[in-house]
Amino acid sequence: MSETAELSIVIPTFNEVGNVGILVEKLEAQFDGLRWEALFVDDDSSDGTRDALILLAQEKPHVRMIQRIGRRGLSSAVVEGILSTTAPYIAVMDADLQHDESLLPAMLDVLRDSDTEIVVGSRYMAGGGVGEWAQSRIRISQFAGWLARKVTRSQLSDPMSGFFMLKRAAFDRSVRKLSREGYKILLDIFASAPEPVKFEELPYVFRVREHGESKLDSLVIWEYLVLLLDKMFGRFLPVRFMMFGMVGGSGVFVHFAALWVCFRLLGVEFAIAQGIATFVAMNSNFFLNNILTYRDRRLRGTRLVWGLLSFYAICGLGVVGNVNVADIVFDSLNTVTPGYSWAVAGAAGALISVVWNYVVTAWFTWRRRN
Repeated sequence: MSETAELSIVIPTFNEVGNVGILVEKLEAQFDGLRWEALFVDDDSSDGTRDALILLAQEKPHVRMIQRIGRRGLSSAVVEGILSTTAPYIAVMDADLQHDESLLPAMLDVLRDSDTEIVVGSRYMAGGGVGEWAQSRIRISQFAGWLARKVTRSQLSDPMSGFFMLKRAAFDRSVRKLSREGYKILLDIFASAPEPVKFEELPYVFRVREHGESKLDSLVIWEYLVLLLDKMFGRFLPVRFMMFGMVGGSGVFVHFAALWVCFRLLGVEFAIAQGIATFVAMNSNFFLNNILTYRDRRLRGTRLVWGLLSFYAICGLGVVGNVNVADIVFDSLNTVTPGYSWAVAGAAGALISVVWNYVVTAWFTWRRRN
């Protein structure tokens, strides 16, 4: 663009080839005389979205595109988009045409004419709506919103909204504390702000998607919980470490379930049953971590096979470290606290094992590759 945009509309995309052109046309109908830009942040779409955006950017000076390769996620895409523009006002919306673009001029007027820092499009205030959502989805969204209000320290009617506009200064105050986990960047901004954010909400009705497929799969609930964990406890422990630990906790149950089936149900010799149970739990931990803890670095194809083999090797060394540390602690404490030395020693060994497994698998098994 020849002039700096006053308003930058950041739009994350992933496989939205049928929507981006229509969205640009809808946005063009909203602004007359305003310096604005549509800034698409594409996570390496495979359906031709990138090519469609390149053509749009070549034809229209107010369209820009950032292509991300090797990383994915709505929140992180929004952050990268905002950091790439110098516009004093930034809007965030989806590319799926479900957000009401006609609300954007009113949002901008509120920010220009008051000390409001963020204007949120709300589906849950008078005049708003969720369209044709099933009751089960409405209840889940409302419960998630209730949890979000506890974290954000605000009375937002729709803290789960993905449609909002903010002043750059409000973003700049929060950006260094953003977790960029999951897909609810508004919640992240509110929860990361050093002081309460001045906000206003405007109602809109959530539309039905017409083109493409929804990106919200069953794991978005997990991502949402991860974001809440990060905002509540992230200053004490890395959220990924907490996720790794939770998966490890589930592995304990898997281990004992497999041990019970092999030893009690099938009559397998205990030592062999214990070995089988350990192997089953190790596989459970690997695949759950691949799906949940390292969803943004998920291994596929041959990398999945090599990742699994490295996981076996690393966790095997972790077992050795666990046993040796536990044995040393047990011998050291047994003469002092014989009644509890076994528990302390076991905890020390387990801690060494989980820290080793987390650090080394993060570096080797799920190392980010460009």
